[in-house]
Amino acid sequence: MHSTFIKTLSATLITVAIIYPFWPATVWVLVFIAPFTALGFYDMFQKRHSIRRNFPLFGRGRWIMEEIRPFIRQYFVESDTDGAPINRMFRNIVYQRAKGALETVPFGTRVDTYRTGYEWIGHSLSAIDVSDVNEDLRVNVGGPDCRQPYSASIFNISAMSFGALSQNAILALNKGAKSGGFAHNTGEGGVSPYHLEHGGDLIWQIGTGYFGCRDRNGKFSPDLFKEKVSLESVKMIEIKLSQGAKPGHGGILPAEKNTPEISRIRGVEPYTQVNSPATHTAFDSPLGLVQFIAQLRELSDGKPVGFKLSIGRKSEFVAICKAMHESGILADFITVDGGEGGTGAAPLEYTNSIGMPLREAITFVADCLTGFGLKQHIKIIASGKIITGFHLVKNMALGADICNSARGMMLAVGCVHSLICNSNRCPSGVATQDPRLFNGLVVPDKAARVAHYHAKTVHATAEIIASTGICHTSELNRTHIYRRISQYEIKRYDQIFPYLPSNCLLDGSIPDLFKLIMQEASSDIFAPHNCLTRIDNECREIDMPEEMAVAEKTTTTEDR
Repeated sequence: MHSTFIKTLSATLITVAIIYPFWPATVWVLVFIAPFTALGFYDMFQKRHSIRRNFPLFGRGRWIMEEIRPFIRQYFVESDTDGAPINRMFRNIVYQRAKGALETVPFGTRVDTYRTGYEWIGHSLSAIDVSDVNEDLRVNVGGPDCRQPYSASIFNISAMSFGALSQNAILALNKGAKSGGFAHNTGEGGVSPYHLEHGGDLIWQIGTGYFGCRDRNGKFSPDLFKEKVSLESVKMIEIKLSQGAKPGHGGILPAEKNTPEISRIRGVEPYTQVNSPATHTAFDSPLGLVQFIAQLRELSDGKPVGFKLSIGRKSEFVAICKAMHESGILADFITVDGGEGGTGAAPLEYTNSIGMPLREAITFVADCLTGFGLKQHIKIIASGKIITGFHLVKNMALGADICNSARGMMLAVGCVHSLICNSNRCPSGVATQDPRLFNGLVVPDKAARVAHYHAKTVHATAEIIASTGICHTSELNRTHIYRRISQYEIKRYDQIFPYLPSNCLLDGSIPDLFKLIMQEASSDIFAPHNCLTRIDNECREIDMPEEMAVAEKTTTTEDR
């Protein structure tokens, strides 16, 4: 199998030997081929890669082609509707809006309007001029117990931490948020000086690591929280329960990445491994969650407090709704992260196969809140691959009040979709801590682009709703959006996702789809005590293996 390498090397040496008497300078060819020869013999005898062992030197071409394949595909092969997770058409519209470039589309749509899954909004013959749309498309966030409600833009920056993003990226995003009058979610890495420098409005996200408000043992510290939350820039507090890209998965900050700067911001020891557990230690039940919400609201002097989650087992969210109803303690907002949400790094199985997609998640959350009579007090924020004005409109039609975008804002700040966020080699300086790379990101220029992208996307949203004859996104509902179910069938969203009557989960008129879920859910525990199913039209418990039942009983006894 080594014959190609041996034959090529032998032929080269023989050729040099023949020519040398007539042209002695050919000896320099040996100097040139010496390193390749050494590399070939190394490949021949190494034991790690069979391709290189069988095809010395030439086998390395496979790794070279694998390395450049994504770039060849992106720049030379993919069409406007190709590319994942964000296709080229959506990437281009972000770049065009951010730069103030020509953003119209010539000659007609590039999408197949007859493919299953195609969606559109129904316009009206009573359309209004966009100038008649409410100029300030904002939503007030704050329930009955909130003393400092926040007027939020309908489109904001989703959670991205300093550490995942570079300092210049954070500075540009926050400066853009300040200029455009919209909010910037800090991510669970804490409030950094880069979040504060330009004074943009912040949503402080608190994850399981309690970064920025943790004691030496990694537990939540009320004193540190109260000190940080009093900052003028902090407008809302978001408790992160899970995220769409990797729900139910903890995180690890390696010791080598835990620099003195990051450790100071997060409140941990530098150059030590820091673990973010999969669940919170400040509470362990739905009732514990709402009590934690009340505690944070009191410590923050009445600022809006909510939580973020990706929907998993439906009964667990119903359990939270039961806890809010029973205790009278309501979240001011709920951020729903779809399973298509992004992250810097996630296990393949998590990002592909765990977490409910945003469309179904938003409708389920909105229906639950309606069924418990809570929707009028709690704002829903949608997050998960939201790029264009139509993305905002369709999620608001399903039940969201506000939309957040992470990857859209990353593209606006300079991301080129190279898909190496997890390597610390981001070529545009967005998702890296390498100063040689992030110093190439010029903050004032990119901040202006972020503000432009936001403004133009909100304007596009205003134009869309004007075409339907309404003046504010709050008037959108499921009857506005159509979806192609098959080649020959079209349904409106309200037919696919029927509305629940208000208070129906409280007054005994529980719809069939919710009966099992309601029986499973309990306000004193997230995971259900018993998993229920329907067998022969009867609600029955699923039999648990005997050894699992014994283990659960033992655990319950020990907990008591």
